Amino acid sequence: MLVTLEGLDGSGKTTVWEALQKSYPDAVFTREPTNDSWYGDAVYRSIEDDDADSLAELFLYTADHADHLSRKIEPALERSELIISDRYADSRFAYQGATLAETERVENPLEYVIDVHDAFSVEPDLTLYLDLDPETAARRAGSTNKFERVEYLAAVRENYERLCERYDDRFVRIDAAQSPAAVLEDVRDILAATVER
Repeated sequence: MLVTLEGLDGSGKTTVWEALQKSYPDAVFTREPTNDSWYGDAVYRSIEDDDADSLAELFLYTADHADHLSRKIEPALERSELIISDRYADSRFAYQGATLAETERVENPLEYVIDVHDAFSVEPDLTLYLDLDPETAARRAGSTNKFERVEYLAAVRENYERLCERYDDRFVRIDAAQSPAAVLEDVRDILAATVER
């Protein structure tokens, strides 16, 4: 079973992901961009480059995703393990879709990014979407890189809203404006009920 945590920077995904490791010690915990491959290293370099080409950046993320699938996700699914990922393909759809929209290089950027992944990606069984307004997200994240600007995060959130509608069978919205303890409790309840089913 593949469970993914999604949301804006500052929504608390990583905090939740770390806390869940105590509750599910036998699960496979992973993240995107990866931090254990040269593909992931290339992505992190592009994040720090304000002038990185948006289309090239999309394909760096996509290459990292493909490697992540073959190295970690697919083998764990074959072993019937529970996988919990801090970010996954939906982050790419939302974030790189917003980046491409700024440049107007492709028509319908969100659909373009989704189409790039359709041929090879694995759809999650459950996506826990930590929903937060862009202003709070930018403040919490500290606006340390190009992806943490309020205007940009507003466009990303719009893409997440579209994804929630499109994949309403797997997206579960959680109010990330709550206290961290309340967010974690909601996540644990939903995850426990899903795993039990």
